Amino acid sequence: MLRYLAQVTSATIKSATARPQRSQSSRWWATQKDRWRRVKVLNFKRLTNALRLRSEFKMATGQRHQNATAPPMHRAWPMSLSVEPTTSCNLRCPECPSGLRSFTRPTGMLDPKRLSSLLEGPNGLGRDLVYLNLYFQGEPYLHPGMDDLVQVGKRAGLYVSTSTNAHHIDETRAEKLVKSGIDRLIISIDGANQEAYSSYRVGGKLEKVLSGTQAVMQAKSKLGVPTPHVVWQFLVVGTNEHQLDTMKSMAATFGVDEFVVKTAQLDAPRDGHPLLTKDAKLRRYDRSPEGRWTLRNPMLDQCWRMWQSAVVTWDGKVVPCCFDKDADHAMGTANNASEFRKIWRSDRYGAFRTSVFTGRSQIDICRNCTEGTQVWA
Repeated sequence: MLRYLAQVTSATIKSATARPQRSQSSRWWATQKDRWRRVKVLNFKRLTNALRLRSEFKMATGQRHQNATAPPMHRAWPMSLSVEPTTSCNLRCPECPSGLRSFTRPTGMLDPKRLSSLLEGPNGLGRDLVYLNLYFQGEPYLHPGMDDLVQVGKRAGLYVSTSTNAHHIDETRAEKLVKSGIDRLIISIDGANQEAYSSYRVGGKLEKVLSGTQAVMQAKSKLGVPTPHVVWQFLVVGTNEHQLDTMKSMAATFGVDEFVVKTAQLDAPRDGHPLLTKDAKLRRYDRSPEGRWTLRNPMLDQCWRMWQSAVVTWDGKVVPCCFDKDADHAMGTANNASEFRKIWRSDRYGAFRTSVFTGRSQIDICRNCTEGTQVWA
C-alpha cells in the first residue's frame, strides 16, 4: 500500500495518510443514512405511485402466463428517471460507446430548461419521481451547468445522484459540487496504480481521481455537510482483479463513504478476452461446455425496469432502459412533462413492454442485461 502511495503526488499522500483509516462501522452508518435520505423524499403521492407501480408489475407478470399482452400502464408513473447531461467524454474506455466514439446519435449538452420542463410544475414528473440519476452516457461534469441541473432536481424534492470519472473536480469545483446539494456521487476508480487504471480508463490519470476524491471529502468537511454520499466504484476486470483488496484498503484511507464492486459488461466475451476475470464471482459470464460465453443466469421474460424507470437523452429522446445506449429503441421525444407522460402510456411503449414479457432474449439490448441475475450491475 505504501509503495503504491509513493507513486502518487506527495501532496496527495500527505493529506490522505494524515487521518486514520475510515472504519467499516463508520462507512456502514454513512450508508444507512444515505438509504434514509432516499426514503425520506417519499410523500403520500410518491408512495402511492410506487405501490401502484408494484401492483401493475405484479399484474403484468401474472397475465404473462395467460396471454401475450402486458396490461397497459393505467395509473402509475416511473419512480426513477435517468437524464443524460452530455454524451461527451474525456476518456476512451474500450467497452463504452462514449469512449469509442461509436454513437450514431449526436453529441451534445442537456439544456437545463428541458430538465426544468420535465420535472417542475403541477404536472411535472417531480410529483411522482423519487430518484433522479443525472447520468447515462458521457462525463457529466463536462457539462458547464451540471450543478444547475442538480439544483433543478433538488427543487423538485428528489434524491439526486450522478457518476463521474472525477477528472474535472478540483478544490474550487468540489466546493460548488457539494453546495449544489447532490445526494450521491459515484466515482469510477478502476485500479490501484496507473498501469491497471489506464488499462481500462484509457487516457485517464489515477492521480486526478484521487485528488478529485480528496477535494470532495475536504469540501464536505469544510462545509459541515454529510452529502454527497461518496462511492468509489471499482469496475473489476482481468487487468485489475488482483488489486481488489488493495482498493478496499485505499477506500478506507481516502475516507470515502462506500466502496462497491461492479462487474464489466462485455459486448463480445470470448476465450482470452483481457477484461474477463479469472474469478467467476467477479464476472457476468460463464463458458458453456460448447465453448460459448453467455450471461451466467437464465434470462426471465420480465423486467422491473420497464415499469419503474426510464431514460431521457440530452436531446429529449425517451428510451426504455440504460442498456439502450445508442437510443435505438427511442419511444419518442419529450420536451416537457406532458409529452413524457403521453409517451410513457403510448401504444408503442406498451408494445415494447409486451415484447419483454414474451421474448426478452430476442431483444438486442436485453441480451447483455443483468436485470434479474445475481451479478452486480
